Amino acid sequence: MIPGPFSYRRATSIEEAIALLQQYGSEAKVLSGGQSLIPMMKFRLAEPAVIVDINRIPGIDTIQERNGTLSIGGLVREVALERSPLIRQRYPIIADTAEVVADPLVRNLATIGGNLAHGDPANDHPATMLALRAEVVARGPGGERVIPIDDFFVDTFTTALGPDEILTEIRVPAPPPRSGGAYVKFERKVGDYAVAAAAVFLVLDEAGKIAGAGIGLTNVYYKPLRAVEAENALLGQVPSGELFRAAAELAAKAADPTTDLRGPAEYKRAVARTMTFRALEAALSRAQAAS
Repeated sequence: MIPGPFSYRRATSIEEAIALLQQYGSEAKVLSGGQSLIPMMKFRLAEPAVIVDINRIPGIDTIQERNGTLSIGGLVREVALERSPLIRQRYPIIADTAEVVADPLVRNLATIGGNLAHGDPANDHPATMLALRAEVVARGPGGERVIPIDDFFVDTFTTALGPDEILTEIRVPAPPPRSGGAYVKFERKVGDYAVAAAAVFLVLDEAGKIAGAGIGLTNVYYKPLRAVEAENALLGQVPSGELFRAAAELAAKAADPTTDLRGPAEYKRAVARTMTFRALEAALSRAQAAS
């Protein structure tokens, strides 16, 4: 299908983009990678009167560590995350996630900022950022504000971003010693949205017990889901297959998927259980290797 008519505005600075969003209000949409927005426009599920293109704004497409935090610019492409030595060596869970976003053609354009700002529970990065306890940085007329990831996803396709705010940065705490994470996804075919997926991040203490745990789930709830009860069940425990099966069961119970073309709800819950178990095993392997 063909999108409805719209006006196009190209911003060359954050300030200009914010001014355009203020000027056009709810009639405007931000264009970064466009891999979510453009398909929705083609199906007339989104019909903005004005597109504000932020792709020419400098300084928000970098990946760097500073002051104990990983900073990822909102315009960083998925392909850049895949290929970044820093991400692959220090944050392999993010590389896991980027590698399974759609297909190479999409990943060449799609941005991590757009993946998060779209608020789609079927997108891959939200679960990973929940597991990592990330923060989202937004810029608007009132300046900059930092939003904890647990507060960022409000509803289906709805985030805490204001209509005149732009997601400029994602901040991830640097991994402590004896930590590791993994993202495991099950899809009907390569490039599809997940039937279900799980992101897990574990921190071990000096005795090998689990001192910290983060679990995020993809496409099994009305918004990206953090499995808090499953996380709590892991704390202070010695890792084992029995423990991981119990935590995976708690994660599956927290899920509330809907029946659709990817399968019935109970099937999706079972897949979420299996993906959580596999992600726990993979995260443990990386954490032990980092000890």
